[in-house]
Amino acid sequence: MDTTVGVFLCTGCGIDEAMDCEALKKVAESEYKVKCFHSHKKLCNPDGVELIKKEISEQGLNRVVIAACSPRVKTEVFHFDSPEVFQDRLGLRELVAWTGEPKHEDTDMLAQDYIRMSIVKVQKGAPPEPFKEEISKDMLVVGGGWTGMHSALDLASAGYKVHLVEKDDKLGGNALNLAKRVPMNPPRREPEEPDIEDLIGKVQADANIDVHLATEIQRINGQPGLLDTDLKSGSEEKHVRVGAIVSAVGYRPYDPAKLAHLGYGTSPDVITNVDMEKMLKQDSLKKPSDNGSVKKVVFIQCAGSRDPDHLPYCSGVCCAETLKQARMLRDADKDIKAFILYRDMRTPGLLEDFYKSAQDDPGIFLTKADVKEVKSEGNNLVVAAENTLLGQDLELEADIVVLATGMVPNTLDNEVLKLNYRQGPDMPVDRYGFPDSNYVCFPYETQRTAMYAAGPVRQPMDAYQSRVDASGAALKAIQAVEEISRGAAVHPRAGDLTFPEFFLQRCTQCKRCTEECPFGALNEDEKGTPQPNPNRCRRCGVCMGACPERIISFKNYHVDQIVSMIKAVEIPEEDEEKPRALCLICENDAYPSLDIAALNKQKLNPYMRFLPVRCLGSVNVVFIADALSAGYDGVLLLGCKHGDDYQCHFIKGSELATKRMENVQEALQRLVLESERVRIEELALSEWRRIPKIVDEFMETLEEVGPNPYKDM
Repeated sequence: MDTTVGVFLCTGCGIDEAMDCEALKKVAESEYKVKCFHSHKKLCNPDGVELIKKEISEQGLNRVVIAACSPRVKTEVFHFDSPEVFQDRLGLRELVAWTGEPKHEDTDMLAQDYIRMSIVKVQKGAPPEPFKEEISKDMLVVGGGWTGMHSALDLASAGYKVHLVEKDDKLGGNALNLAKRVPMNPPRREPEEPDIEDLIGKVQADANIDVHLATEIQRINGQPGLLDTDLKSGSEEKHVRVGAIVSAVGYRPYDPAKLAHLGYGTSPDVITNVDMEKMLKQDSLKKPSDNGSVKKVVFIQCAGSRDPDHLPYCSGVCCAETLKQARMLRDADKDIKAFILYRDMRTPGLLEDFYKSAQDDPGIFLTKADVKEVKSEGNNLVVAAENTLLGQDLELEADIVVLATGMVPNTLDNEVLKLNYRQGPDMPVDRYGFPDSNYVCFPYETQRTAMYAAGPVRQPMDAYQSRVDASGAALKAIQAVEEISRGAAVHPRAGDLTFPEFFLQRCTQCKRCTEECPFGALNEDEKGTPQPNPNRCRRCGVCMGACPERIISFKNYHVDQIVSMIKAVEIPEEDEEKPRALCLICENDAYPSLDIAALNKQKLNPYMRFLPVRCLGSVNVVFIADALSAGYDGVLLLGCKHGDDYQCHFIKGSELATKRMENVQEALQRLVLESERVRIEELALSEWRRIPKIVDEFMETLEEVGPNPYKDM
């Protein structure tokens, strides 16, 4: 089909005052033969939107450039329900009007180059054709504890069929062992009765929930919407097909055998908070050593937590659980004294009043302290502590010492889902064992599309937080199956209808795409040929950036398109002394930062051309090589941060881009160009003030290096 391009220019928000709009029209009509060019004082007004719709219909436009404000704003206003039309939003306001010198020659050249790039983009791209199959919208919830049951009920109440799988022969999980729970309801000052049995009854009575007890997953094949799940209960095997998964497999307490330095194992009267909870539930508070009475209890917080030799993180709920147990001891016997030695008392948010209720009890003594030693003296224990709030060391006698051990996610060292994924049988986990993803922006997400972690398996949390988490994961699972049913992506490119297409005739089986895909979207056959699973894909383009043969493309984002956009920029001759640099800028953190910088009227070097990419991981080395061959003086890559505290929306895109710089250096050597001509920088969304400085420093470096020798070729 022939492409018919229309360009619609907004002249409001300072655009008309900043640049020569007639010159933009001349570029479009003379250089690219665009026969439909309209300017409007406020294109986002109803009459402006109606103009675009009218021209699309009457002129038969199938490619549209809207040169106005950033593509990150007014998305609904400029959304046209025309699946055959491929549209590009060019942010002239932010890229030029708000960041350049008004009516300056360099500003006009900048705007004209952006018009060229945008027209080429729509000419080379095509409207997406979504990958759609008949899918299952049934849900799999793994784990029949407090979180899993709430998630299953939420899904069922929304009308979805749920398979709830529990490895034990009874629902309830860790919540079954609670004597009472930390308060969830106002005024949140007293321990509450657990309602776990009522919750179990609701789950068992729900017609939309199939409960599979004493059952484990044997294997999960396929992709979201088509997840074929094999279950085994004893000798019985079952098969179900589901669309999305909520993993709520919970936690286990940290192994107290590793806490000998706190007296565990040296005296039976040194117990864990889990042991204490059982005593309270069974109303059997006795010294384990001699069955004697208990009048003094010392609680040691952070027992193995926030310790690089044990659990380096805070388990979040131990403080509140200790306060609850101390309150219950005092409620059972007013002669009991409870001593709580903490590193920091952490009862955030709504639990502050609960903390105050314990402080108000004269039989509960709290102090910040570092425990030096727990030793036996006769029939009693003695806890030695230093660095207390009293300003002096303490020695406390105790009948029982309770160690507040932390939470360890049940995914650590365990295969739960048993996925048939090339990159592993379960959700990838971080260094602590929690399912890994961009925890800043997408807390429920994991690196496996349509598979969500909820409750303490995602991060340490109490019952109230887990209840909220269960609903969040359920909603994400619903979103996933509904989006997948129409061929659309989930986060962060939510709604994207494209998917990667592979021209396998040229595939060399190098396996780079299968190895580097952050989301396990690609399996491979015995020869190493990639086997795509489009429903697993997040549309990041990392595979496209990885492929040396350039056989991977999206309808509206591919190598030829990007390279053509790069080459569309006019490169002045060397004697004009107008350098040109290209910035391949990640659309997730860096491009929004650029928008914020523009909003704050930060001036940008007019010799830099910004080209948004889905992720730095989608940048193919050929982008850089072709830019330098075309005469650009340098290429800057600007993306999300990576590392232990990364914010890369596609997990490892920035990291991969950094690793690929070795290939870039090879290309530079091949072109006999200086290594300083290419630089990669990372920044967080909030670091928008850095952008002008990064650009200026890079341009200064290019000035020192000198013009690109390919400029006049």
